[in-house]
Amino acid sequence: MNFFTRRTPEMPAASQALPGRESAINPGDRHFVNGNPIKGPFPPGFEIAVFGNGCFWGTEEDFWQIEGVFTTAVGYVGGYTPNPSYDEVCSGMTGHTEATLVVFDPNKVSYEQLLKTFWEHHDPTQGMGQGNDIGTQYRSGIYPTTPEQHKIAEASKDRYQPALTARQYDEITTEIKDIDFDRDFFYAEEYHQQYLAKNPNGYRCHSATGIEYPLGAAEAVAS
Repeated sequence: MNFFTRRTPEMPAASQALPGRESAINPGDRHFVNGNPIKGPFPPGFEIAVFGNGCFWGTEEDFWQIEGVFTTAVGYVGGYTPNPSYDEVCSGMTGHTEATLVVFDPNKVSYEQLLKTFWEHHDPTQGMGQGNDIGTQYRSGIYPTTPEQHKIAEASKDRYQPALTARQYDEITTEIKDIDFDRDFFYAEEYHQQYLAKNPNGYRCHSATGIEYPLGAAEAVAS
């Protein structure tokens, strides 16, 4: 997705990060596919999930098609720079990864079912990159917004590793990092939102392992 910057894929220190800006970038208001708002407040009882698994164009497309998902949007998370631009994130000097916001109705789809999509649609063992996309902005990450999400995310990682190991894959490199959504998630520019619906022949990263994620982590946490 980014063919112009080739930095060594290492996280910058907070003191090295770009300064960013005070004003938030405008992502637009409505989802291009379903017409729902992409910014809150969201309907009561709905939950917010945030995932990073490579190029966010294809990731968002995966999630907006799931029944029970109210809205999706793309942005930046896990770094230091406030309100970063796409170019700044791609420079490797903000610490952010490309991420997808998923707002969902837990009565229709569970957090673990979303995790199943997350795990199965990328290779979580590749470190700072996915396929030919190399850089800190393509690292794998789960960003829980509640303590319950954190527990299920950790359990899902433990549950998926044996399946990967059995197929000769390395250890999972996915970071699991709690966030305050309102403070830590920064929306990307409007042209990135629902990009593949606007550009059906656009780029999709193809680095999935083809290994099924076995549901059951949520039940293990609850027991």
